[in-house]
Parts: sequence; structure tokens; C-alpha cells
Amino acid sequence: MFIKKSTGTRGFTLIEILVAVLIFALLTGIAVVSFQTANRRARDGRRQADLEQVRTALEIYRADNASYPTGNWAAMVVALQPNYLSTEPVDPRDPPYNYYYGDTGGGISYNLCAYLEGGSTTPCGVAVSCGIACNYGVTSP
Repeated sequence: MFIKKSTGTRGFTLIEILVAVLIFALLTGIAVVSFQTANRRARDGRRQADLEQVRTALEIYRADNASYPTGNWAAMVVALQPNYLSTEPVDPRDPPYNYYYGDTGGGISYNLCAYLEGGSTTPCGVAVSCGIACNYGVTSP
């Protein structure tokens, strides 16, 4: 009883290695796209939460002072800090994106504006110039 030994070398063929690399690259590409989408949604959620936080602070300010702050974003932040707003909300991708505040009517109403990366491409319709393309707005009730 003789056992025949294989005379060929052991290892992977070039085709097998190329298929493995292709599968790895495909899975990596899918993971990267999925990760970027999740990050975009998280940044958009933070933008919406930041504007709602500012809206709440503005309503409390109005209840105490009988009007909203006048001016732009910087003037509004100065008026709200530290009593109504502990820290200034900053866009997660600042720059190039920013939050915008516009007083419309001498303290009677306001517009808040932000750019959502996953939002529509149509402007939000608020009177504030958002620089890039404001597509999410919050107005006074």
C-alpha cells in the first residue's frame, strides 16, 4: 500500500485571489456609502434639534421681554445667552454651513434657517438669506 503524494504546489490561484479582493472591495464600498448616509442623517437631526432649542429659548425670551430679539444671528445669541441659551448652537459642518436668524418686524416675529444635507433642494421660503441654500426653516408661531 503506497500513498501517492501530490506533486503540485499548494496555494491560491490568481483568479481566486482576484475574486476575494473584488468581494472585499464591494463590501467596503457598500459600508462606506451606508456610513456616510447615517452621518448625514445624524447631522440633519442635530440641525433640527438645534433650531428647536433656539425656538424654545426665543419663546421664553419673548414671554419675559414682550418681544423677540432684533437683528441677526449674532445679536440674537448675545440677547439669549446665558439666561435663555447656555451655549451657541453651531452647525455640525461649520463651515460651510451656518444657522441664520432674521428678525421680521421689529421683534414681532422671526425666521430661523438651516441647510439640511438630506433635505429638498427647494428653498424653505423664509426671508432670511441662508447663503448656500436654506431648505429648512422655523418661523415664529
